Amino acid sequence: MPPQIPISVSRIQWHRILQPGFFSRAGSTVAGIHRIEYKWIKGVEKLENYQPGGYHPIMVGDLLHDRYHIADKLGYGGYSTVWLALDTHLKRYVALKVNATDSLSSETAVLKALSASLPPSAAVHPGRGLVPVLLDEFEVQGPNGNHTCYTVTPARCNLREISFSRLFPLDVARALAYGLTLAVAYTHSQGYVHGGSSTPAKAFIPLFLGKYAEHFSISDAQPLLTDLGEAFAPASEVRLGQDCHTPPAFRAPEAKFEPQSPLGYPSDIWSLSTAIWEIVGMKAIFSTDIVPEDEITAQQIDVLEPMPADWWRRWKGRSSFFEADGCPTESYKGNRWPALQESFEVGVQKWRRKVGDEIGEDEKTALLDLMRRMLAFRPEERLTVDEVLESEWMVRWALPEYKRNQQCAT
Repeated sequence: MPPQIPISVSRIQWHRILQPGFFSRAGSTVAGIHRIEYKWIKGVEKLENYQPGGYHPIMVGDLLHDRYHIADKLGYGGYSTVWLALDTHLKRYVALKVNATDSLSSETAVLKALSASLPPSAAVHPGRGLVPVLLDEFEVQGPNGNHTCYTVTPARCNLREISFSRLFPLDVARALAYGLTLAVAYTHSQGYVHGGSSTPAKAFIPLFLGKYAEHFSISDAQPLLTDLGEAFAPASEVRLGQDCHTPPAFRAPEAKFEPQSPLGYPSDIWSLSTAIWEIVGMKAIFSTDIVPEDEITAQQIDVLEPMPADWWRRWKGRSSFFEADGCPTESYKGNRWPALQESFEVGVQKWRRKVGDEIGEDEKTALLDLMRRMLAFRPEERLTVDEVLESEWMVRWALPEYKRNQQCAT
């Protein structure tokens, strides 16, 4: 008998694509060409990407590589789809990622490096177990081309999804924040920048626990840092700011203002700070709605106050939000974001107060100090990930809860 997995594991982002009546053929003015029409479904990848060079068509029940029986859909990205599959050889469930034909992802190489065997005498980094372990890799041939595939332990309980409009208990939030930081620390220690958004959207709990954020206990707080498709090794690979694909709400500002300069580890620190804020609070520190990139820059200035003078001078979109003297324009005055302290009250404390889980003054002071130092505009002025782990908030509040979680796991 295959292992049992809660049905909620496989239903997080699943919407059946080929539902009756969703597709219809219509005549075209060009002979021999048909137009396919379909109903847009929220939460489903763009169906037009199922074409040569794009996604590989997969249905529940398919068998890939004569080994992996597709059980259900877990999610998708810009360059891949992810499926829950039963490994019929080892009788265990795996997460199976199938890349688009034109995808140039180096994710498998990064996963191999991060999960490589260690010499017997080598010390094991405490964050090593917080990144996925590559189990298998292979290729499949389909109507849209050749697709690289790999499998890892299932992990599709998306922290942002289960915490949407909900709060983690404070002890759980602290432990999750520490674990996520530890995972980034391990990635950096192996010479890699995560390069995506180290946000809750890229952090998962192994398997779905059948509960939402407010029902989590300390034993549940074991994150896994996933989606390493944008990871790179700065010692051997140059990733320019202009090539950064991190969503604007989590993207370090040097990607915009120093587009010809290489990105490095500090860009992860900026993204990590936005993740910690979301884990602890209810609202993201910067807008996660689809807004112009310049509006995110304006919000960063509102929250963090003056940006470097040379960036200010070079900012082409500035006049839509600020006068030359730094005062907001009349049209922007009503849309300004609150400064850091007030943002914390609006996005974190107000909601925690409602459930009797407010952050105390000493902890608040330490956490805001950490946020300021992680969100320094200049990358060279940000903390390193090891300095984040050594900060007062991490040591006094987050680490003790993470240790409690580890005791529950043993």
